[in-house]
Amino acid sequence: MSEVLTHPTTLRPAQPLDAGAVGGIMSDFARDTNWLPRIHTAAEDIAHADAMIARGWVTVAEQAGKITGFAACERGELDALYVSHAARGQGIGSALLIALKSRHKTLTCWTFQANARAIAFYRHHGFAETARGDGSANDEGLPDLTLHWQREAA
Repeated sequence: MSEVLTHPTTLRPAQPLDAGAVGGIMSDFARDTNWLPRIHTAAEDIAHADAMIARGWVTVAEQAGKITGFAACERGELDALYVSHAARGQGIGSALLIALKSRHKTLTCWTFQANARAIAFYRHHGFAETARGDGSANDEGLPDLTLHWQREAA
């Protein structure tokens, strides 16, 4: 997992017109992930993206005018971190996470136990597992886990 961006990338707060691109990245991930049940339509993904953007939670990564990834975080609760399929492995997820870590003393997120790539990514960035769930607390009904990161004291 590279932490060096391989292409010029800008991180910026998401704007309302970014909802389509952000929702599209979520939809593409759900469509391309065989173990993940598709429970939301593309329109619902865009509406969810719009709501997160309106709350001020979303930072987007942009390359050559195209949104290639995003993170949604509120008060240290990382709600989403996605990178478009074409842009994975370029350091975009790491750049988004490093930016969040610079603004928060702690971060907490959850992911599905089946998402080995995400688990490895978060562990690489210093997150530790704090809980496991049986899927009864998420809409997809899939076993999940909670991960936590805390900045080391200076």
